Amino acid sequence: MIYEVRHVTTYRYESTVATARCAMRLLPRSEIGQTVIDSGLDIAPAPAVRNEHLDFFGNRVVHAQIETPHRDLRVAALARMEVDRPETPAPALTPAWEDVQREAAAAQSLVALSPVHGLFPSRLVPLFEPATEYARESFTPGRPILEAASELMSRIKDDFRYDPTATAVTTPLAEAFEKKGGVCQDFAHIMIAGLRGLGLPALYVSGYIRTIPPPGKPRLEGADASHAWVSVWCGMEFGWLGLDPTNAILIGNDHLVVALGRDYADVSPVDGTLVGSGRQRLTVTVDVIPVKA
Repeated sequence: MIYEVRHVTTYRYESTVATARCAMRLLPRSEIGQTVIDSGLDIAPAPAVRNEHLDFFGNRVVHAQIETPHRDLRVAALARMEVDRPETPAPALTPAWEDVQREAAAAQSLVALSPVHGLFPSRLVPLFEPATEYARESFTPGRPILEAASELMSRIKDDFRYDPTATAVTTPLAEAFEKKGGVCQDFAHIMIAGLRGLGLPALYVSGYIRTIPPPGKPRLEGADASHAWVSVWCGMEFGWLGLDPTNAILIGNDHLVVALGRDYADVSPVDGTLVGSGRQRLTVTVDVIPVKA
C-alpha cells in the first residue's frame, strides 16, 4: 500500500517570540516493511539554520533555529510511503515468555535494536508495580510471548477508555493508570511498564494509522493525529513485533512508523526552547490517505 501523509503543526503565541530552537521528529523512517519514497518539512518562518541527523535509534531529527520574530509557527510534514510488512507470526509459534526473558537478560549487544534498550526504566516509564501486576495476569507459566502480549493489549483496550480529556501529554503514567482513561500515549506507556516489570523488552513507537479505513472496517482511534503503540521483543528468531493497545490490533499495513524510542520523550514530534512570554495554542491536523494498493 502507498500512502500520502500530511501532518501540520501550528503554534500561536500570545506575545511575539524573538527566537526559537526546535528539534522535530516528523519525517518517517525507512525500515523493514516500510519505504519512504519522498518526504519534506516546510517551516514558517523559515529557519536561519537547519540541519538533519539520525539519532541513536535511527530516527530522523530536524534541528531548526528561527531568528525571525513571530507570533505563529507552522510546520508541515509531507511524505509519500510504501508499506508492505511481513506477515505477523502465529502467536502460538512464538517462544515462551520466560525464554524471551532469559534471552533478553543475557543479551550483550548495545546496537540500536538490542533488547537491552527496552528492558530498563526510562524517563516517562518507571517501574510501576500496579502495571506489572496487571500485566502478570496475562503471562501465565509457559505461555507464548506474542499470545500473552496480545491478551494484555486487548485487556488494556477493554479496561481503559479512550478519552482525550482525561490526560495531557505531561500526565504521569501512574495517574493515567489510576484514572483508567487517556489516549494512545498513555496506553502505550502502561503496556510498556507492565512488560518491563516482567523483564520483557518493550519500546515506544510513534507514527500514524490510516485515516480512511478499508471498506466495512471501523474507523480506528487516533486516526486524526499522531498515534503511538508498542514494540515487543519476541526473541532472536522473531525480533520486535508491534502491538496497538489503543485499538487491540497487531501492527500491519495500516500503521506507519515515524520514530521509536524508550518512551514518548525520545520521539516527541516537536520540542525545543523559545525566547518569549505568555501562553501558546497548539493545533495539529493529520491526514493519512491510501493512494494505491
